[in-house]
Amino acid sequence: MAIQLRPEVEELIRQDVERGPYRSVEEFVEQAVTRLHEQEAYLHEHADEISARIEEGWLAAERGEFTSAEELRAELEKRRDARSRPRSA
Repeated sequence: MAIQLRPEVEELIRQDVERGPYRSVEEFVEQAVTRLHEQEAYLHEHADEISARIEEGWLAAERGEFTSAEELRAELEKRRDARSRPRSA
């Protein structure tokens, strides 16, 4: 399969291959497509849940129930830390 990319996209790929863990353009593209595919599959599989949570947030905002930026950052960091901790057996 031959794919034409804009020169600026080719440059981004070249930069990432030079500084990253990728051994080749092909490896970079494989990783990028795999990750994008996983993201799209997740969004598709969880579309109803995502829509419900957006609606829930919208309704809360309409009621004046807001979370400050600081509270949101703290919650996101807490979730990130929980995901990165090794699970005990």
